[in-house]
Parts: sequence; C-alpha cells; structure tokens
Amino acid sequence: MSQEYRKLLNRALEKSSQKPGSGERFELPRLQLRRVGRRTFFLNFGDIVGMLNRDPQHVLKFLTKELATAANIEGGRAVFQGVFGLDSLNRLIKIYVEKYVICPICGRPDTKVSKQDRFVFLECEACGARSSVLSG
Repeated sequence: MSQEYRKLLNRALEKSSQKPGSGERFELPRLQLRRVGRRTFFLNFGDIVGMLNRDPQHVLKFLTKELATAANIEGGRAVFQGVFGLDSLNRLIKIYVEKYVICPICGRPDTKVSKQDRFVFLECEACGARSSVLSG
C-alpha cells in the first residue's frame, strides 16, 4: 500500500461519523424497565425480540419460567407480575441468546428454532449446523 493511500484512508476514517462499536455484529440495545407497584414493565420487549428474530411468546415463556412469575404482552412491552431488576432481566436475556440464538458451532446469530416431534433444534443459516437444544 502506498504512503499516500494510507494518509487518505486515515483522513477518511477520522472524518467518519460512525461511532465505533464493540466490533460485534450482534449487539442488543439496553433494556428499558419501569416498575409500577408490584409489576415490572419491560418497555422495549418488542424491539429486543425483533432483533433476536424469535417468537415473542417463546421468549416470554422462557423469562416467566426463569423468573417464576406470570406475564403477558401488551403492545410492544411485556408486563411481569412482581418487581424485577435490570440485572436479572439482562442476565436472563443473555442466557436466552446463548441458548436459542447464537450458533454453538460458528458463533453467529443467523439461526432459527425448529421443532420436530418432541425435539427442538437450532439451525444456523450461516454455517448450516443443526444443534439440539433443551425445549423450554
């Protein structure tokens, strides 16, 4: 590479308006929670589920089972019976992503969940791997 080309490239990078991320293609936005009385509202539940490309009912079922509570979906938000902190829900979303979204072979999020008989599989559209996961 010529020295002139490097100078031009560095100048273009300095003027670039893009903010550097963590380098990961798959980043979840910050969870937005609000507590009202004895209920916790997960305000951006719909956005998170959309990024995960998963069925909202599947994600809600996982969260309610892990939190041992009842919940329902109202519009683009989930409403949980009980008071839950941001740390708890962040941890559970990360567990869900590791279990039902990220391919265990190539580590990419380009997957879909399929069910055959009583078995649940994580099928990667990037590398073609097919891994079984515990249903739940």
